[in-house]
Amino acid sequence: MRVVTTGTELLADALGAQAVATERVDWRPPVTAAGSDVVTDLARVALDPRRADANRRAVDAVLGVTAHLVDVGPASEVLGLERGEFLHAGPPIDWERASGPLRGALMGGAALEGLVDDPEDAPALFADGGSVSLEPCHHRGAVGPMAGVVTPSMWMWVLEDLETGRRTHCTLNEGLGKVLRYGAYGPDVLTRLRWMGDVLGPLLRSAVRRVRDAEGPVDVTGILTQMLQMGDEAHNRNRAGTLMTLRDLGPALVHAGEAGDVSDVLRFVGGNDHFFLNLAMPTCKLALDAARGIDGSTMVVAMARNGTDFGIQVAGTGDEWFTGPAQVADGLFLGDYGPDDANPDIGDSAITETAGIGGFAMATAPAIVRLVGGTVPDALATTRRMHEIALAENPRWTVPVLDFQGTPTGIDVTRVCRTGILPQINTGMAGAVAGVGQVGAGLVTPPAEIFPAALARLAELAAR
Repeated sequence: MRVVTTGTELLADALGAQAVATERVDWRPPVTAAGSDVVTDLARVALDPRRADANRRAVDAVLGVTAHLVDVGPASEVLGLERGEFLHAGPPIDWERASGPLRGALMGGAALEGLVDDPEDAPALFADGGSVSLEPCHHRGAVGPMAGVVTPSMWMWVLEDLETGRRTHCTLNEGLGKVLRYGAYGPDVLTRLRWMGDVLGPLLRSAVRRVRDAEGPVDVTGILTQMLQMGDEAHNRNRAGTLMTLRDLGPALVHAGEAGDVSDVLRFVGGNDHFFLNLAMPTCKLALDAARGIDGSTMVVAMARNGTDFGIQVAGTGDEWFTGPAQVADGLFLGDYGPDDANPDIGDSAITETAGIGGFAMATAPAIVRLVGGTVPDALATTRRMHEIALAENPRWTVPVLDFQGTPTGIDVTRVCRTGILPQINTGMAGAVAGVGQVGAGLVTPPAEIFPAALARLAELAAR
């Protein structure tokens, strides 16, 4: 017999006296940024009489939301975004600390809005900061993939929970490769964005409103339910979801404009498998926002990255961000790119994992491993492992290969700290240098220290 002991030496000494082979591991409770230990914080939160009921209410609130597509409009109209105001992915950040892809997207956005003639002139504008402002998408009821930059003229999806009237928003998806959200800002990028503003957005608005008024708004939560049965996980694989959206809006699009423009829109959407991602993200945010502000709840309601910091928000801690350094994903690279070319993780798209799909639902989309790396057994194991840190399962979003088990829903800060299991995210990778665009895709986890930091805050609130 061989025994491994951790912590106190009493057991190891007793076994040694009996000639039992013993391996001593020097372990002590991890310490949070606040100086208290995780074990003590876990005990304080566990004793919080509000916690069990608060988490039940948070889960019920999230599972009770149904997102419907009610409109499409420019950010100036649907968010009240004004000239010189820019939204971005992740927790708050300023130009000085912004990563390459975020800087590139802001530079392109400034040129799109006519604030500069040449994107290369934009850094001085942002460095000065007098006439522009930066704010997280999450602070304005929105989410943005990768850099997540939103400017007033960009068109946005508008999703609504019909029962409560709450809304969330997201830009239209540009496609892959050299696109603004990956930090590219060349003439082709700006030309595409202008076409999306002049043609794509208005035609989609006409189609969405026609469907809404004639048949009722498109049930996006329902599309998500179906696509998870069809091999999508709704983060990096959205093929079925995109085609179902095209099915629902296609007939109305035919009546929305000139034949040539409609043909271009159908070709653009049909050729962009990621088009539905920008509907999946606000659907997940709409559900998770329902749990915000529930005192005592330990559920994570947002995971977001700005390319420099990775931040989480928790239902029971208000709007506070708990941040740490964003990590570089481990995965597959395009062409000659490699790890040295990749920027640390970026984007609000981890809202899908926060809601229990994306990397949490890799078992339902085994083909995803061909994009982000790993193996099919890895994908199955990942979904099973994520259940260990989740408060519940989603009976609406199920995984056929796991006997239709619901996806793991409601990341619990206490379970992450107790098990050491970090949420799994599958993601695209942006080039570290502004203007490069996408360099690959892979798997990543949050920095471990942000969960003990959130736990310490929960423990502090529980002690009041």
